[in-house]
Amino acid sequence: MSTDTPAPATPPGPAPEAAPRRRTRPEKKVEITDPKAIRALAHAARLEVISELYSTQSSRTATELAQQTGLTPSAMSYHLRALQKWGIVVPAEASADARERRWKAAGTDFAINSGGAVAGPDFAVIDLELDAFRRRASAYARARDEQRQRGESAEPASAVLLANNLLYLTAEQRNELTERVFELLRDYELEDPNRIPPGAERIATMWSMIPDDRTLPGASGGNGGT
Repeated sequence: MSTDTPAPATPPGPAPEAAPRRRTRPEKKVEITDPKAIRALAHAARLEVISELYSTQSSRTATELAQQTGLTPSAMSYHLRALQKWGIVVPAEASADARERRWKAAGTDFAINSGGAVAGPDFAVIDLELDAFRRRASAYARARDEQRQRGESAEPASAVLLANNLLYLTAEQRNELTERVFELLRDYELEDPNRIPPGAERIATMWSMIPDDRTLPGASGGNGGT
């Protein structure tokens, strides 16, 4: 299910230049399992920092991150130190003329694993991630409306996509699907995050899998995933 109608097909022509593919840097997954650490992540600014640093794999100062999240640099420094305490971010190498400490992700990938705890603090993190998705969707819709009102051509409708699927999966299949999705996403991560291809736009992605509470009466087996 797409949120908008796909853009018309592009007429035949020269094949587009292949985008840079597949990062080659060593993989280092940072996985958070401590309930206290997960609870510490239940803050919109901290999740924004994690998303920024892990997605870009570039260093940022507290001032730069504060501008992005709407906080003061001192408040952002407090959050960065809290994330450092749990091994999520680390100080980055300073440039020759640096006047402020830079921070970077402690690894290349980040995951929260609550061990299947019911109503654990990870649900608060999920709420914040969904709020971030709603904020991005609303901001994008407003920008497109403003473009139309100014008589400008809005971006192709296919720039936003929201899909929903119902599947019946065993535990092994769920693990396999998760690995395959992450493997596919890694194919589109830049080898050098500081060299962005011409015409590339920063795109936020979200993928989830959760047992469905609408299991059909009489159906055998476990719940499906979406």
